[in-house]
Amino acid sequence: MQTIKMKIAIVGSSHFCTEMVEYRDKLKALGHECELHEHYVARASGQMRELWERMQKEHAKVKIEHDYIRYHYNEILNSDAVLVLNFDKNGIKNYIGGNTLIEMGQAYVNNKKIFLLNPIPDMQYKEEIEALQPVVISSNLDLIKI
Repeated sequence: MQTIKMKIAIVGSSHFCTEMVEYRDKLKALGHECELHEHYVARASGQMRELWERMQKEHAKVKIEHDYIRYHYNEILNSDAVLVLNFDKNGIKNYIGGNTLIEMGQAYVNNKKIFLLNPIPDMQYKEEIEALQPVVISSNLDLIKI
């Protein structure tokens, strides 16, 4: 059976910029189309250090200045599916933070398929994540199918 190639939006904590670039490249190698915000690509290569240092102190302000939430929303709208990179963070296995949960909700209400790289985390909003009906692929990108 031939896999249909898709346009995939990658979402997750901005802490995982390096992993986002890595998974973008893996998805492209499989024939999928993926884009990342240029700031995430720059951060992954060690550039824009001042901006990322500001993010540690003024996270909301930087997001507003660079309109990151709207950027990701538009990426989701223009995609076939969303891949959530949920790695361990802040002592939480398979972490999904507030912005990522928002992005998953945006994908869901726009009828986009949601794929989780790792299982659903044990967090206070676990049931809300489950209600979005994500497909857990356990790091197997070959499971990304419409």
